[in-house]
Amino acid sequence: MSDATDQQYEQDVSNFKKIMPSLLDKGLDNINLSMFNEETKKTVLTLLGDEYARRGKLSEAMKAFVLSGNRNKLIKIGEDYEVVGMFANAIDAYRLANSTEKLTEAGNKCLEDGKLQDAIKAFRALNNTEELVRVGEQCVTKSKWDYAIEVFSSINNREKLIEVGKHCLEDGQLGYAAKAFELANDKEMLSTLGDTCMKQGLFTTALKAYQLAGNEMMVQFIKENFGSTVH
Repeated sequence: MSDATDQQYEQDVSNFKKIMPSLLDKGLDNINLSMFNEETKKTVLTLLGDEYARRGKLSEAMKAFVLSGNRNKLIKIGEDYEVVGMFANAIDAYRLANSTEKLTEAGNKCLEDGKLQDAIKAFRALNNTEELVRVGEQCVTKSKWDYAIEVFSSINNREKLIEVGKHCLEDGQLGYAAKAFELANDKEMLSTLGDTCMKQGLFTTALKAYQLAGNEMMVQFIKENFGSTVH
């Protein structure tokens, strides 16, 4: 830019700083910057983001930095969230910044600290199947069946879903077992689940399992003999 253009640019920035409180009160969604060139728009949005961040309104700051395309500022917000232990928010910031490195670091840290849901979120943002399997296996170890099912379902790992379902069946977690076997489309294990429910007198649950398994013989048996108790 020429000296004259530089001076005008600095003047524009100075003017925006003076009206910053009014712009902040107006809100990002209600500010029209279409009359400015791209450089000026990015500068104003970055200034707004900085001020939102200074005031502790990090979600608004993130929105401003996304609009200005300022990855470094987004990463800084993510790091600020990490400091206060808000990893889910940090991961959102790193995802918006498209930072593979920071997402990987956050995912590994969450996994080490037992923050399984946040670890899942980080590695799903990366679409990292290998790491998701690792998280899922730790979920199984900790008997976090819902998270394990979520992970293995998201990566379409039928073998692992069946494995989780069997663990749930052994643990007496019949609802989770049913969900895992249904997602894996394992009709044999769904029938086995139905048999287990029958032995425990859980006829409604057994009926649903047999229906999912396509086991018409047992469906008819329950309806004919225990129809008044199922719903």
